[in-house]
Parts: sequence; C-alpha cells; structure tokens
Amino acid sequence: MKNRSRQLPRQVRIIGGLWKRTPLPVPEIEGLRPTPDRVRETVFNWLEHLKRANWSQLSCLDLFAGSGAFGFEAISRGAARAVLVESHSAAITQLKANQTKLQASQMTIMAGDAHKLLSVMQDQFDVIFLDPPYQLQMLPSMLALCKARLAVGGLVYAEYAEAFTELPLPDWLNGWAVVRSGKAGAVHYALLTAAVVP
Repeated sequence: MKNRSRQLPRQVRIIGGLWKRTPLPVPEIEGLRPTPDRVRETVFNWLEHLKRANWSQLSCLDLFAGSGAFGFEAISRGAARAVLVESHSAAITQLKANQTKLQASQMTIMAGDAHKLLSVMQDQFDVIFLDPPYQLQMLPSMLALCKARLAVGGLVYAEYAEAFTELPLPDWLNGWAVVRSGKAGAVHYALLTAAVVP
C-alpha cells in the first residue's frame, strides 16, 4: 500500500466557461476556506438565469478573494471585468500567478483591506461576491458599503453563519431583498439585491 501521509495541495476547480475544470491552488492560510465547488455551481447557475447569461456586459467585484474562485469563474464565463481584493500576501502572490497563467487580462488584483478599499472605490459593479471571515463579523458593515458600489439591478452574493431568511430578519438586512438562498453544511448563502423603496 502506498504511503498517503503526504497531503495533496489544496485546490478548487473552475466550473464552467473557457477555463472549465482548471484547478486553482489554494494557499495554506489560516482561516482561508474556499467556497465548495457545489455551492459555487449553484450560485453561478442562479446568476446565469437571473442575468440571462449575459456575462459580457457584467462587471464583478470579488471581496476577500482568497483563492479567487469567484472572480476567475466570472472571467471564465465571459465577464467584462473582475476586480479581486485581498489582503494576505501569500494569497495575492497566488492570485497573480494564476492570472498570469490564464492570461486573465480582464482581471484586476488589488492588495489591501477590503473595508478601506471599498470605502474609496468609485466604480459600480453588477455582481459583488462578499465572503468575509466569519469570526470577524464584517458582513453587516461590508453590506452597507456594497450598496453604494452596486449598479442598478445588481446582486451581492454573501455567506454567513446564520440563515438569511429566518424571521425576524436582523437589522443589517434592512434595505436588502433576498433573491435566492441556500445552505451547505453550516454555511448559509444568498443572492441579495437592494430593496426597492415604495
């Protein structure tokens, strides 16, 4: 029997589009937990339906990018642009290596604190991927900042340790409508859009 004590490198795979099945290495960083492939597949199926697969018109922002799986997936499917924001140097190095390998010219990688960068950004995005570390409890404050950066009809993908649809809804979800939601293990995830004020 072969010795299996050596761990295989962590990786995620791009699910669809130009780079379908391409593996993306995941750096060994404490707290980095890439969204499972099956969840990303569900989310991108939702986006394909809601945005009518019109990726060439979409601009995406991947906050707390980590492995970059969301941003690379969007570009693979033809997104016009993806901006990836990450603060950890090892993750940034890997993101840039993957960008070079795939010649992802539609991608911009920004190094720095997501909260600070989002506060000074001027661009608007059609899709924002928001998956901050759970232990930092940043989702409420980040969602508030995302609203100003979201294009009309835009969507925010968010992950949290609690359900997005349990009543009563938390105060920080005021002004947001849940378009789709799901659960995988202990992870709750949803697509949100800015609620229309009557």
